[in-house]
Formats: sequence, C-alpha cells, structure tokens
Amino acid sequence: MLWLCLRFPCLALEVFPPESEPAVVVALQRVQAVNEAAQAAGIQPGLRLASALALAPGLQVHERQPAREAAWLHMLACWSEAFTPQVSLAAEDELLLEIGGCLRLFGGLPALRERVRAGLVEQGSFALQGLAPTPLAAQWLARAGVEAPCLGADELPAALGPLPVQVIDGFTQAQQRTLAALGVRSLGDLLALPAAGLQRRFGAGLPLQLAQALGERPDPREAFVFPEVFAERLELPAKVSEASMLLFALRRLLAALAGWLAARASGLSTCRILLEHEDSLPASVLALNFAEPTADLARFERVLRERLEHYRLSAPVWRVQLLADQAQALAGRSLGLFGQEAAQALAPVIERLRARLGEAAVHGLACVADHRPECASRAVPEAQASDAASPAASARPLWLLPQPQALGERAGVPQHEGAILRLAGPERIESGWWSDAGQGDKGDVTRDYFVASNPRGEWLWVFRDAQGWWLHGVFA
Repeated sequence: MLWLCLRFPCLALEVFPPESEPAVVVALQRVQAVNEAAQAAGIQPGLRLASALALAPGLQVHERQPAREAAWLHMLACWSEAFTPQVSLAAEDELLLEIGGCLRLFGGLPALRERVRAGLVEQGSFALQGLAPTPLAAQWLARAGVEAPCLGADELPAALGPLPVQVIDGFTQAQQRTLAALGVRSLGDLLALPAAGLQRRFGAGLPLQLAQALGERPDPREAFVFPEVFAERLELPAKVSEASMLLFALRRLLAALAGWLAARASGLSTCRILLEHEDSLPASVLALNFAEPTADLARFERVLRERLEHYRLSAPVWRVQLLADQAQALAGRSLGLFGQEAAQALAPVIERLRARLGEAAVHGLACVADHRPECASRAVPEAQASDAASPAASARPLWLLPQPQALGERAGVPQHEGAILRLAGPERIESGWWSDAGQGDKGDVTRDYFVASNPRGEWLWVFRDAQGWWLHGVFA
C-alpha cells in the first residue's frame, strides 16, 4: 500500500474569503493562521493578538470556526475521491489517500501528485504532501514538511529518523520535558530507545505508534463515509452582480461533486445551484441538465459556462450552494475501436445547445402508432427518443414542414422551383376518422403522397388531396 497524506496548514484561514490585506485567524487571543500579507508584516502563528495588532494596525481578524473547517475538509474529501476510492479523515486538518492501486490510471506517481497539487490550487487550498507505505508515517512526513517520497518499508527508519518528535500527537508538557532531559529530539533518537522503557515512561500508546509507523503493527483507518445527497455551500469573497463571475467559485463545488460521483460510480442528469441573496430575498435556482447521466467534470463546467453566459441575476449573490440528490448508477459500456460511441459524442453537443437555446428548444422524437405524418411522432427527452424510425416511416423524410405548403400547378403539374417530377408513389393515407380536429389533432385526412424532385435536385415529399398539391417534407 502507498499512502498520501494531505495536510492543510492554512485550513483555518482558507474557510474565510481571501483577503489582499493582512488577515489572521485567532483562538483564545492567539494567532492560529496568517495570510501572506500578514506574514510579510512579521506576524507568525502563536503570536498574541495584541502584538499582531501592533505590527499591523489594520489587521483583519477572524475568530476560528471549527465547524467551517470541518465542512471544508469534508468537501475536500469529496473532491479527493476523483483520485482514489479509499479516503480517510486523519485529523482536523489532514486527509489520507491510499493511492497504491491507482498509479497506473494517472500515469505514475509524479503525474498523480502534480494533478493533486493543481487540483488543490483550483480549490483554493494549499497542502503539504507526505508519502509513505504506512498511513502514520505519511502523516508525520507531511507534518514535518518532508515531501520526498518514501516508497518501501525498508526505507521507513531512514526517512522517519530525522523528523522532530513534535510530529507525534499526544505529548504533554511534562512528557516533552522528559524527552528533552533524555536528549531525545528526533524520531531516530526515540527509535533507539528500548520499547519497554518507553512504555513505562510514556504509556503503551507511544511504542504502538512507532510500530504502526514502521509497518510492524496494523494501523486500520476508518474510511470516509460519503453522504447520500451532495449539498455543499461556498461563501463568496464579495457580493457578485454578474452571473459570469460565479464561474470560478462554482467550479470548486463541481470538482467536489465529480469526486462524490466517482466514489459512488454514479452520474447525474440534473443538479441545482442555489444562488443566495441578502436582505432575506429567496434564493435563485439555476438548473444544470445533461443529455445523459454523467460524472465528467469537463462537461459540468462546459454546461455551467453556457448557462451563466445567458443568465441574469435578480440580485447580488453572496453565497452559492450545489445540490445533487438524483445520482444514477452508470452502466458499464465498451468503447468503439476508433473512439467514443456516437451517443457519447453527441451528448455534449445536445447539452450546449440546450444551455444556449433553452430547455424546450432541444428534444428527441419518439414514434407514435399513427399513419398521419403530423401525428406519427412526439417530442420527448432525448434519452427516451426512438433509436429507429417505424417501418411505416421508412420512405418518409425526417424533416416535415410545420404546416404543409400549398404548391401551384401549371398544366396539371405541381411546381416548386420549377416543375416537380414524381419519382415514387402514390402512398395513400386515409386515417383519423375517429378523432376531432382539435388540440393539435389533424382529424380525418385523405391524401396521396409522392416522392418527387425538382430542377434543383431537391428530393421532396408532396401529397395531393381534394384542395390540390402540397409540399409536406424535404429529404436530407
């Protein structure tokens, strides 16, 4: 096994909107986290708040929000499922990913780590990466800021030896003084001491941790339990009045959604974005619809971008929420020899057209058991569209005019861009005597249909009834 630990040293600050001015997070009047501007002013974690204000009088101060931090780490855990199905919440600011089984999928360890690093930048987070064959060793390496990979169990003593003892949780101040008195400053010093003596002085927990870190004892980790419904919220750095400016923030939520779907081997046909306004105004709802269930982040972003380009905000937005409660299991499918199946290639085109033209402008067609051409099909969602035309429609064009167009005659010959030459027919249709001509029903019709062509080479579908000649469709 190979464990990647992601430690988020700035998590306490990342849950707040980013600031260009100096900003800190405090708890019990002590600085817990600082941004780059505050660090440049000389403020460091552990400093008292009064001293920090003396260094930067205009300092932005945030009280630490453990609930926000837990929710942010929860969203990052959902996001990380895009890389591996085995994720654990290791500590209040750490995630553990077992990546040994997915290295080939991402093109090797360097490529995977780079993708993780780039994805975290898009999420607005920074993480130190520790890599080791055991989860505890990966945590200790990340806490020490050592990102050099340790790939084998035989390398663990050499990799852990130089780390300071402070990477181990749970030492009291009295125990730290005891370690200092013994001259123990690194894990190498600690590993050199007899396990029995360590147990007498520090309890059974310390030798157990050392054995787990070296892979000598099992270290089972509880898997992260994914929620049944995806509902993540993100506060914006400032109120937004233009829909297109929401794209960056919503991409972070969509990335977490893609990871959540990957863990469930599921896809979505629709999801909702709630745009929350101030002044007690009701939230606006922006729906994203897809031609077929998908978990593809690129498709999510493409449809979102198209929707935002044509969306107008009713009021400024200060917070967004992404809701997905209709996940569907994705069926396995075999790809064609030379690329994607036709339906897979067509689905993104349908989604873009719908996002640009509106939901009602793009739909599929399903055959109806009716001989009358106007009644032989109906609009349905494209997923329910018929795969093939009915046998009765085999000699009919796919493109029918909204209403039949009357044709002139010359010496008894119908005209359309010149004289029409009848190529096949007649096909007599006499049907509908049982229905009333109302609410879109054409009622009783009696027509003789012909396949014809005109001097321009167009293939036409024309008919004759008691009123004369009519053009009803055009062949591709």
